[in-house]
Formats: sequence, structure tokens, C-alpha cells
Amino acid sequence: MRSKLFVPGSRPELFEKALASAADSLSFDLEDAVAEPRKDEARGLLRDFLVSDASRVHAKTIIVRVNAMDTPHFTQDVAEVVREGVHLINLPKPESAEHVVIAANAIADAARANGVAQAPGLLLNMETPKSLRIGAALAQAHPSVKGLQLGLGDLFEPYGIHRRELSAISQALFAVRMAAAEADVWAYDGAFANIKDVDGFRAECELSRRMGFVGKTCIHPSQIAIANEVFQPSQKEIDDALKVVEAARDADQNALGAYVVDGKMIDKPFVLRAEAIVKSAKALGLIASS
Repeated sequence: MRSKLFVPGSRPELFEKALASAADSLSFDLEDAVAEPRKDEARGLLRDFLVSDASRVHAKTIIVRVNAMDTPHFTQDVAEVVREGVHLINLPKPESAEHVVIAANAIADAARANGVAQAPGLLLNMETPKSLRIGAALAQAHPSVKGLQLGLGDLFEPYGIHRRELSAISQALFAVRMAAAEADVWAYDGAFANIKDVDGFRAECELSRRMGFVGKTCIHPSQIAIANEVFQPSQKEIDDALKVVEAARDADQNALGAYVVDGKMIDKPFVLRAEAIVKSAKALGLIASS
């Protein structure tokens, strides 16, 4: 899921266009992108699309960001958009493990009511000081949690933190990545609002990838190609990973705990990383599956 294209739930003319894009995943939004008077309308438009034939012919990960649990829209959002083919529900601003459990139960209830065989998982937005502080507990609150997503705009703006302050961005990325690692889920980066700042978007993609994030939200189709390029392994990374995986097999046969590949000491953490790169490359069709 290198790229995730943001699609306002109130813009049905964009739904099929988004499906035709090069994004790995789509995030249909019922929260910030929809004005309060249009919440009910947007929910209905998205529900109709999700149950249509057009929404089924694709290979993308489908995500729906619902309204937060402290709004009057959350319950109805979940009841309407938990449909076959929806993979994740993106939950804004969870503030406790109890919130996560309530959301997961609501999703499971909606799946049963709508005849959905596999209930969508949860992608939790880390966009408040408290959620950042208790991220691991939130991610561990229910087995349906699949990932944590950092939302820098909501996290920084209310407190006067500049959106381009590199030290603050790095600390927030690190906090979310460590919380995700503790809970054994993946970490995902949020949006970069300045569509015209191509260099800024690329730099933020590169930083979040170095921090171990798996992909980034795109708010415009022009950002998709950059995210796809940055978040997929390079040929050198693939070649190096294959060497490490092969060396690890030989080491296991000879009962070696640590060894050297191309002048670098290798042990279990490096092997795990190499295996992850190989798995990603196979999923993207960059190397043949065996």
C-alpha cells in the first residue's frame, strides 16, 4: 500500500476516476472533506457506490474514513459503509482502548447486518497528543487493528507547531513507528497539503520511508507516482535482500548466529528486514514469487 488516494465522499464524480488511478489504495472520506450539512448525503452516495458493480472490478485496498466517535455520525457511517470489498475503516482521533473496542464491535455488528463475510479492519489515526502518547495501547486494544496512521496537520496546527518543522515531524514519525512496532501493526503516513510543493512531498515520503512507514496519503493524483516510487524497494535493495536471505539459509544449516554479507555483519534483525523487502518486492511483481 505504497500510495493511498484521498477521495471526498461528497464527490461521486471522482469515485470511478479514483479506481482507475495508479494508487494502491483509496481512502473515501466522510469526515473532514464533507461539510456538516452534507454528511447524510455523502454517506448515501458512498454506500451506493460501494454496493455497485463498478466498485468491485479492481485490485485496490478500499478504506473509508468515518466521522469520529464523539460525533452524531459515527454509528450511521459504520452501519452504511461496512460493505463487501471494504478492507479498512479509518477511525479519526481514538482517545482510549475502550474507543477502539467499541468501534471494532460496531464494525463487526455492521458486517453481520450487511451480510459481509469478512469485517473490515481498523486503521487508527494518530492526530492528537494523547493518541500519540498511548499509540501502542490503542493498537493493541483489538485484533482488528491493522495499522496506525499519522496525521500531522491535526496534530500540529492547534498547538502552533510549524508543519515543516523537521525535528517535530521526525519525532512524531518515530513515536508512531515505535507504537506500531510494539503492537506488531504497520505505520502509515498522512497527507501533505501543498499539492504544488512537489519537492516537499517527495522529501516527506523519503523521510517517512526511512522511518519504516509503508506508504503515504496522496490528496491529488499528481502525488501518486512519487509515493509509489519512494515506497517500493529499489533494485539494489532487492538484490541486497536476496543475498541476505540466501546467506541466512546457509547460516541456519551451519548453525551460525551472525555472519558477514558484503562486508556487513548480519544477524536476525537484518534477516527480518531482508525478508520483508523480498516479500514486498514479490507482492509488487518486482521479482518472481517462488
